[in-house]
Amino acid sequence: MSHLRLAGARLLVLEDEFLIAMDVEQLCRDHGATDVVICKNLIEALDGGANYDAAIIDVMLGGESTLSFADSLRQNGVPFIFASGYTDRDDIAAAFPDIAIVGKPYSGQDLIDALTAAIGLSSGNN
Repeated sequence: MSHLRLAGARLLVLEDEFLIAMDVEQLCRDHGATDVVICKNLIEALDGGANYDAAIIDVMLGGESTLSFADSLRQNGVPFIFASGYTDRDDIAAAFPDIAIVGKPYSGQDLIDALTAAIGLSSGNN
């Protein structure tokens, strides 16, 4: 890759669909991420306790909402985006008006663009 937009980043991918998670992991690594942690449910994400540079979050994992987890990331200053097939975007937009929602199916470029924008916005606020 000539332009490593996620160079050195440690990322969380909260996604319960294995193939999607693996694709996202590879996409992030192709753009320079050095560590990509995949969690398929909230228990794994909460038990991880790791510091992340950013996160990609599916809104629903096995019927369970991830919005409270997303709120904890926001409170801790961790930039994130939603990447989801969840159809009721109004709920998400109301709770997280400044967070990008990339709808499934999405292109890899859309996902990387949204994630790097979120990281850029976050670092611009520090």
